[in-house]
Amino acid sequence: QVQLVESGGGLVQAGGSLRLSCAASGGTFSNYNIGWFRQAPGKEREFAAAISRVTSSTYYTDSVKGRFTISRDNAKNTVYLQMNSLKPEDTAVYYCAAAGTLLPQVTAGRYDYWGQGTQVTVSS
Repeated sequence: QVQLVESGGGLVQAGGSLRLSCAASGGTFSNYNIGWFRQAPGKEREFAAAISRVTSSTYYTDSVKGRFTISRDNAKNTVYLQMNSLKPEDTAVYYCAAAGTLLPQVTAGRYDYWGQGTQVTVSS
């Protein structure tokens, strides 16, 4: 059983930056691919970024490419999401999730464990 705890959310003006953290416990962290998803009010949860468990290869949805960077520190059991050039449309609750699959996944249903989420609000 893996427990995930997100932190780092908050209120920021458009063009600003935030760094989200996802701290894991209760399992072998390096065995899991980690994804970040986000859910805006009235919308479905959507994939934002993922990082692989073996090679730390990274994957991004088109709307965040060039602005967000996902990274992991297996020694600290933590994954980060650096978010730059934030836009009002990035406003959402951000969740990290862990998947014990061979490769990172973009579908929420393929993830086994989820954090409680952290709110990111970008004002215009």
